[in-house]
Amino acid sequence: MNSLEKDCTSGLPLPACENVTIVTRAEWGAQPSKEINYMGTPVGVVFIHHTAMSECDTQDRCSEEMRTIQRFHQVDRGWDDIGYNFLIGEDGKAYEGRAWDRIGAHTRGWNDVAIAFSIMGDYTKHLPNDAALNAVQAMIECGIRLGKIDADYKLYGHRDVGATECPGQRLYELIRTWEHYGRVGSEPPVKPTPIPFHSGV
Repeated sequence: MNSLEKDCTSGLPLPACENVTIVTRAEWGAQPSKEINYMGTPVGVVFIHHTAMSECDTQDRCSEEMRTIQRFHQVDRGWDDIGYNFLIGEDGKAYEGRAWDRIGAHTRGWNDVAIAFSIMGDYTKHLPNDAALNAVQAMIECGIRLGKIDADYKLYGHRDVGATECPGQRLYELIRTWEHYGRVGSEPPVKPTPIPFHSGV
């Protein structure tokens, strides 16, 4: 993929990440977004989700799942687009959702200050495979290098700020051991102030 690949369905050019393959919206067959709103970066918060839907381990299967999720979000829920910034398959690839700069529909009350990575599947009783977990870590590191995620970011699971089982019990237990996990005890996370969006394009 080119270092800057313009996708007419996503908005801004999509920078490449060296250590992980990003499957663009055009490549997985996305429908256009109904509306696009941008947020300021670098964000100081990263959320981990699971889709609680089907797992996938090939680009063809993951692309099909992406189209299913987008239909669910746009048609059933009435959202502008697929909710997450990026989704991760057990093929070890990242699938472009709203990308780095767009306000998502993933974590109520936090969408304008955070980037969300959602692993495709249900991780209540088992963990994602290493390929998916490594892709999440690689995307976070890429986001830092691109200036989209602050180097001192705080990492949370969806359930840290909402009444949900997401990202699944086993995955949640794992991310709580990651270096940047930000919740201390029972204290709720404090939402940072959104920063203005400035396009570098």
